[in-house]
Amino acid sequence: MSPLAFRPATAGDIARLHPLSERAYRGETARAGWTHEADLLDGQRTDAAELAALIADPARVLLMAEKDGDVIGCVQVVDLGAGLAYLGMLTVDPDRQAGGLGRQVLAAAEDLARAALRARRIEMTVIAQRRELIAWYERRGYRLTGESRPFPMNDPRFGLPLEPLSFVVLDKRL
Repeated sequence: MSPLAFRPATAGDIARLHPLSERAYRGETARAGWTHEADLLDGQRTDAAELAALIADPARVLLMAEKDGDVIGCVQVVDLGAGLAYLGMLTVDPDRQAGGLGRQVLAAAEDLARAALRARRIEMTVIAQRRELIAWYERRGYRLTGESRPFPMNDPRFGLPLEPLSFVVLDKRL
């Protein structure tokens, strides 16, 4: 078995990344893992056009995790400037969750933010109702800032909310 390898995604990876994201966050397949949003949102998590835009944006890196030729995770890291990075879309194949892969993907994102973006702090948003996921990030050194941000309730590109949603902001010094 080969070690986990990380690399920035390219446009040629979209056909492999999109189904991974949908499988990890939405529908019955997501329920195989513990980090899904299937009870909060229907519809899509993302689409090929959004992934293409992320990959094309020079301020963003969509970092892929591959093992034995399979894409098994990804995470977005964004340079917000002034030493601040944003972490988003942390995705792990639901069949491989609870084995430490998420910690490895998170660590790779933090390393990239430090080394490539010269970030001293990283922030993220998490749906407020996802208490178990928030606690997971807190165990990894993130803290709730007390700030909340609106969820795009009327934008089906990000899913169809089954209840009112909002984001909480977490951050961590790097």
